[in-house]
Amino acid sequence: MSRPAPNLVNLEQASKAYAEHVLLDRVSLGVSAGQRIGVVGRNGAGKTTLLAALAGLARLDSGRATRGREVTIGHLPQAQDLAGSVGAVVFGAAAEHEWAADPRSRAVVAGLLGGIDTDADIAGLSGGERRRVGLAALLRGSYDLLLLDEPTNHLDIEAITWLAGYLREYAPSYAVVTHDRWFLDEVTELTWEVADGEVYAYEGGYSAYVLAKAERARVAAATDQRRRNLLRKELAWLRRGPPARTSKPRFRIEAANALIAGEPPARDGVELARLANARLGKTVIELEDVSVSAGRRALLEHVTWQLGPGDRVGIVGVNGTGKTTLLRLLTGLLPVPSPPASFLTTSGRVVTGSTVRTGFLTQEPTPVDPDLRVLEAAEQVRSSAVVGQRELSVSQLLERLGLRAERQWTRVGELSGGERRRLQLLVLLLAEPNVLLLDEPTNDLDIETLTELEDLLDGWPGSVVVVSHDRYFLERVTDHVLALVDGQLAYLPGGVEEYLRLRASADPAASPPPARGAAAAEAADGRSNAARQRAAQKELTRLERQIARLSDTEAQLSADLAAHASNYETLVELGVQLRAVQDERAGLEDRWLEVAEEIST
Repeated sequence: MSRPAPNLVNLEQASKAYAEHVLLDRVSLGVSAGQRIGVVGRNGAGKTTLLAALAGLARLDSGRATRGREVTIGHLPQAQDLAGSVGAVVFGAAAEHEWAADPRSRAVVAGLLGGIDTDADIAGLSGGERRRVGLAALLRGSYDLLLLDEPTNHLDIEAITWLAGYLREYAPSYAVVTHDRWFLDEVTELTWEVADGEVYAYEGGYSAYVLAKAERARVAAATDQRRRNLLRKELAWLRRGPPARTSKPRFRIEAANALIAGEPPARDGVELARLANARLGKTVIELEDVSVSAGRRALLEHVTWQLGPGDRVGIVGVNGTGKTTLLRLLTGLLPVPSPPASFLTTSGRVVTGSTVRTGFLTQEPTPVDPDLRVLEAAEQVRSSAVVGQRELSVSQLLERLGLRAERQWTRVGELSGGERRRLQLLVLLLAEPNVLLLDEPTNDLDIETLTELEDLLDGWPGSVVVVSHDRYFLERVTDHVLALVDGQLAYLPGGVEEYLRLRASADPAASPPPARGAAAAEAADGRSNAARQRAAQKELTRLERQIARLSDTEAQLSADLAAHASNYETLVELGVQLRAVQDERAGLEDRWLEVAEEIST
């Protein structure tokens, strides 16, 4: 009989409070060797404090933290005070030939420091580059336990994918705080939820956590109906996705499945498309032979693209390729053609429909009078809004986005970064745009707020363009994905997985680190095959969803043809639309057959 793995670190009756806000209330737990833990919870719930307590860095009000003899712990805080050159921080006094001989160090350099000069002073780096340097310095070390607080912040999709592969390969034990749900599913096998001073444990990653929480809500017959409905919706989304999402739970999945019996799809695509057409007309935003350059560097080269009514588009690409510039083009903030002597040179033509009202969520907070109360700032735009079939007051919407009743009377200047982001989102939605342009909307939002935002967007009729490094969010709120690569917009039927395959083939150094040894290589090959199967299954599901949407559109166009049989001009226009939809559907069906054949082989 095998002995249980020893605990590396323990908390015993640990308590910590700030003023009247209790973060940890006599919490006792431990991290064993080999455990891979994800830590979730609302912003301000105490996740960072929990990690600091495990690292022995938090001054507890009562209780204690203990670690095993000779146990080494590596801690990545959210904010780091780094100074000196990049090379000195990451490699210390080690000469280049010394760290270059270590495969793990080479993997860290390739995965995180590409494009960063090791002789550069950290003070001159961007926030994202500093984050990569701090993460690289930590990952080069050898630790028994890693405690990572928001390691995916400021990383793009490729770096996040690389980090997931690195942790699986090289880190035997870790606890990670993150709001990236895809990352949680990839790297964790146990989930801790921090709430109301307690820490609740769930077997498995994020998918298992949602299933278990939904089951707990059913068994407990919780009284908060709206909260249960959100869990059911999230659960339905997960269960309709690839089987890999639900492969780890070890409790009664059948009981959880009872929660989603008859649960409709997250969005009624046909109804939303009908409403979008009514609000926007045929022309939304069109780019015609548009080019944008920053000095000698081309961001867009002769791009022609059309955003249609009701389209939900995700944009991916390496940092610095021009994704934010593209959004500024669409919203009209970047004039085409550009005025003389401007930093960005533009050419081509941007056509915007006469009924279009854009709402642009920037990465930087929108200026708001800091002396206003939160509720007052929101009500300056509108006192209520219709979400789905219900009219909700501003106070109710703030509540849904995590700004509780007591916080609604806080001055804007006293809000945290995450709370400002929530207010910025709500002010944008209250203005009732019919085209939403969202630049990294998931920044500073916890998982509960993300699910609320997704629920709000599910009932929002209009066109949506999202730039995000959050794969889960992209898949959840968009219908197709475009990549901004080499100045062009490329349509990706396979979504983010296809983008990563393209990037890996173009830049092998961006791939996850190789496995060590023959046995590890064999295991990695098995994982690679499994990953390809999951990617193919995910693409198959996405194709089925797109084909179903086009089939509904085709049926509607056919009905419209019958209804306008006596109007020649309308018949011609509808016929052109119908043939375009049929051609697109035929192409997707061909791709579906190719992917289905790949899965079967």
